[in-house]
Amino acid sequence: MSQHSVYDIAVIGAGIVGLSTAWQLLKRYPKYRILLVEKEAEVGLHQTGHNSGVIHAGVYYAPGSLKADFCQRGAKATKEFCLQHHIDFEECGKLLVATNALEYERMEALFLRCQNNGLEVHKLDQAQLNEREPNIKGIGALFVPSTGIVNYRNICRKLAELFVQKGGELRLNSEVQNLDESHERVAITLNNDVVSTSYLVSCSGLMADRLTKMLNIPTDFQIIPFRGEYYQLPAKHNRIVNHLIYPIPDPDLPFLGVHLTRMIDGSVTVGPNAVQGWKREGYGRININMRDIVDMIRFPGFWRLLMSHWRTGLTETKNSWYKPGYLAQVRKYCDLVSLDDLQAYPAGIRAQAVMKDGSLVHDFLFAQSTRTLHVCNAPSPAATSAFPIGEYIVDKLDEKMTSV
Repeated sequence: MSQHSVYDIAVIGAGIVGLSTAWQLLKRYPKYRILLVEKEAEVGLHQTGHNSGVIHAGVYYAPGSLKADFCQRGAKATKEFCLQHHIDFEECGKLLVATNALEYERMEALFLRCQNNGLEVHKLDQAQLNEREPNIKGIGALFVPSTGIVNYRNICRKLAELFVQKGGELRLNSEVQNLDESHERVAITLNNDVVSTSYLVSCSGLMADRLTKMLNIPTDFQIIPFRGEYYQLPAKHNRIVNHLIYPIPDPDLPFLGVHLTRMIDGSVTVGPNAVQGWKREGYGRININMRDIVDMIRFPGFWRLLMSHWRTGLTETKNSWYKPGYLAQVRKYCDLVSLDDLQAYPAGIRAQAVMKDGSLVHDFLFAQSTRTLHVCNAPSPAATSAFPIGEYIVDKLDEKMTSV
């Protein structure tokens, strides 16, 4: 193996979490040879490049939790990064709209959670909601002014540029075929080379469980893909809302419901729903991958998950194929949107870690061996939280390196 293929640290996955981690590793260890490996031809093409582009404020997360801390620090760091590097973002604010008594009760609980998390939040009655958003109907709402919007792929491109400028090596079009860990090194077999590294960090998202299996690391989870399907409204509706409009979510589910999102390019999207995916990287309309399907049906947690949430699953699947059902979720709070307004827009895929007992993993999940650290679940809002998540991963790797 040539000297050019030997590294101190390698990071797999150039989504926003992998890029943040690699960049911060290089800042902490400027003399190390650090490699960032990405199987695609560009950075940020999967979960990072297929989300709503929202800079979340941290409304939903338990006070004192990692998610609450990461989200608030991440939102601040994201905005500062954008200002420093002249990346467009907008702090447009967010309204969580209650349309019935149950949602209003849940809204009250979210109001207390916002206060406990130290967020600026304003409770609006129906008249105040109508004043802020004439096209939105509801019996009340929460207004969170610090929520913003950005194109996360622009942040990814800048992080990649900074990483390379500081001396890091970025290899695109390089898919991991195998991992082999010895006492002193980790060998990474790529489709175009074999490289060696002292330590490895995997931020591989939809493929996280497959990389742990390459190293025979004992785990009891599997990645189950959920498609988040979006529509885009025609240009005539670009001013249909002044803020981001979210429903009040069901606290028993990890998904936030179909919302109206102002995008940084001036357009407005509707979505996402949450549909069972049958292909891990299935962004088209019909997506089937036999390996992904076989992996799912052989995993006990998949069937337990289906049994626990079969009603929700049937509703989401029906609305995926029956456009009026999808539209009804929007018209619950916005009458102006019609069927013809729901125009095609790329879907996203959420890499949801599911345990063998069928439970959804709502928090961060890591797996490790002597020389590797795997981010197995980086829950929403991972894009917003990418900078503190990267710092946290670097700290964990630092502990590992000092203990070996």
